[in-house]
Amino acid sequence: MAQGVELGPNAVEKWFDKLPHAKQKVTKFHFYFHDIVSGKNPSAITIAQSNMTTKSPTLFGSVAMIDDPLTVGPEPNSTIVGRAQGIYGSADQNEAGLLMTYNIVFTTGKYNGSTLSVLGRNPVFNKYREMPIVGGSGVFRLAQGIATAKTYWFNLTSGDAVVEYNVMVLHYSH
Repeated sequence: MAQGVELGPNAVEKWFDKLPHAKQKVTKFHFYFHDIVSGKNPSAITIAQSNMTTKSPTLFGSVAMIDDPLTVGPEPNSTIVGRAQGIYGSADQNEAGLLMTYNIVFTTGKYNGSTLSVLGRNPVFNKYREMPIVGGSGVFRLAQGIATAKTYWFNLTSGDAVVEYNVMVLHYSH
């Protein structure tokens, strides 16, 4: 069970049967994404790169697996509300542009056990970036929305970053 939502094929079928009577609801989130690539316990690690990646100014061809904490505030010891789990890769040869595909996994509160799926382009040096929410699970079945990202802090030497996220998601409430 994901916070009051029954799981399994029969439960999903019952959920779909009630869908015509469900109300659409907008939920907003604000959190900080901690992408730590340095140190003894990184939350993002390079898992693949091409032979030309190190020669590319954008690190084109580099792919990282992430399990980044999502927190209430920008401080590293701030309360964790979830995790960003997935992959990002450098997909642009001309600017720092990532293809990001990851799940926002809620680990506390009323959305504990539910997820939102993000899939989109992240031009990391733009002030604001916008990535689509393309689905979800648990409370967020059939969700759609937008995640906006703004870099809060970036260390050019280590590559570590803290990114402020605002998420608006449209989902169904039975």
